Amino acid sequence: MAKKLRVAWGITGAGDKIEEIFETMRKLNENENVEIYVYLSKAGEQVVKFYRLYNKLKESFERIYVEKNANSPFLAGQIQSGKFDFLIIAPSTANTTAKISQGIADTLLTNSALMALKAYVPVYILPTDYKIGDVQTKLPDGRMLTIRIREEDVAHVEKLRKTDGVYIVETPDEILSVFEKHLKA
Repeated sequence: MAKKLRVAWGITGAGDKIEEIFETMRKLNENENVEIYVYLSKAGEQVVKFYRLYNKLKESFERIYVEKNANSPFLAGQIQSGKFDFLIIAPSTANTTAKISQGIADTLLTNSALMALKAYVPVYILPTDYKIGDVQTKLPDGRMLTIRIREEDVAHVEKLRKTDGVYIVETPDEILSVFEKHLKA
């Protein structure tokens, strides 16, 4: 019997691609060799509810945890002790991305990412702001919103691309490839 791939999946307060990311999560969770533990930042919980995905998330995943503080639930300790094969943060807000790039560990997901790197646990991040320019994002009511991706936010992503143990993914489809790679290992 193949070893189960255990993954800690962090969701921050970003709405960009949240519906596609949720569908990717659900598809991956159907694989009997994949076990996904979902960790919502405080803002992530708000956004999932705003996009009317909270109940679907609860129906699709057995293990859902919401941030109380930077160390509760104790995700960082579980990652460091080898419970998870990797941490993925998707979507990652510009704020979370910037904090990780600067070594700031003051939230559940930033603390867990930085502790994962210390323990040689891979960290995959799907940042919302990875390319300078305007992008279209879908609002919960289906309308499209144009937002500007700033050079300052992209600089944090570029710094993380050069960080040992951090892997940037830009689309939900790339997440599928990450899981395939780890399942084959």
